Amino acid sequence: MARAPQTVEAFLDGLVHARLDDVREVRAALLTIDGVTERVKWNAPSFCIDGDDRITFRLQPGDRVELVVHRGSRTRADAATFTFDDPSALITWSTADRGVIAFPADVPVATLLPQVLTTAHAWLTATRD
Repeated sequence: MARAPQTVEAFLDGLVHARLDDVREVRAALLTIDGVTERVKWNAPSFCIDGDDRITFRLQPGDRVELVVHRGSRTRADAATFTFDDPSALITWSTADRGVIAFPADVPVATLLPQVLTTAHAWLTATRD
């Protein structure tokens, strides 16, 4: 018999992480974006639009809070030509369609959330299939 998927809340309740309060604060903010759903994927909360994962926490090691912006788990055929104008300049790009937004430990999460939400909304809109 297949197990029911773990809820994000249950996952976070069992998570041992030095910045768990920050993770919860970022999660709550991202869930305010219209049309966003969430699930546990890749051992972290992942945020979806139209059922497609587009923003996923990177929580390891356990002292970091980062969001990976992506277009799914596989490299897409148009990855080399994909462009995104990051309105916040917060994303550090590893490829043209995958990058990371880091929340430094010495900066209150609330300080960055307005920019992160603007960027997340733009990313979700730009990557909608």
